[in-house]
Amino acid sequence: MSMAQHFTQVDAFTDRPFAGNPAAVCLLPSPRDAHWMQRIASEMNLAETAFLVPRADGFDLRWFTPGAEVDLCGHATLASAHALWEEGHLSYSEDARFHTRSGLLTATRRGDHIWLDFPSTPVSSAAPPQGLEQAIGRKATMVGRTVFDYVVELDSEAAVRSLAPDMTLIAGIPCRGVIVTAPSSDIRYDFVSRFFAPGLGIPEDPVTGSAHCGLAPYWGTRLGKDEMVGYQASPRGGTVLIRVEGNRVHLGGQAVTVVRGEILH
Repeated sequence: MSMAQHFTQVDAFTDRPFAGNPAAVCLLPSPRDAHWMQRIASEMNLAETAFLVPRADGFDLRWFTPGAEVDLCGHATLASAHALWEEGHLSYSEDARFHTRSGLLTATRRGDHIWLDFPSTPVSSAAPPQGLEQAIGRKATMVGRTVFDYVVELDSEAAVRSLAPDMTLIAGIPCRGVIVTAPSSDIRYDFVSRFFAPGLGIPEDPVTGSAHCGLAPYWGTRLGKDEMVGYQASPRGGTVLIRVEGNRVHLGGQAVTVVRGEILH
């Protein structure tokens, strides 16, 4: 048996436990092979498990769903930064610097919020792929796509909240996932969204930071705003603060540690 590996489970984009999006964070003393990381992520069975390895100017960071490694993940990055500060690996005044498949990402503490500096992934117009509207069971008012996902706008928040999509059909659409969004009817929020990625082993993701890298410029243009608040209307739910700056999107959220444990194998 190898030495036990500590992990921390953090609920991200929420200020209370058992809400937002849970992620496991594993700070490794040295790199491990992808096969082991994938098996751990499958065992954790959370939307994402983050693996960090210290380096001279920050941390290498990789994200795994139960089914695959991904190129960009917001909530597990926010969870990673939260864990590093809370457990004393970084002082609260230091930015967390992560070297990832999507380049250098940083996290900064401002008051009780953590702000992530992420790349923008704009939405371009796209023809609906075969089966998309059938999969979500609603008529879209707009279909587009980012580099990762299809984006579907519906006519109301109620339509987004009441969706019961066909996950088998969505899993067959050639993309990471499907984002469904609408303007919010709640004055506290600018827009609402839900995110479905059954092909990655995540039927519905509770709160998806990386989806907001596309939703931010999309709604920013539509609403004429560069600062917004998005609500992801999953059963757990979560709030994402947004600031658009050129080709970067700043995502703000809170996080709560829920579980600490050890991986024994």
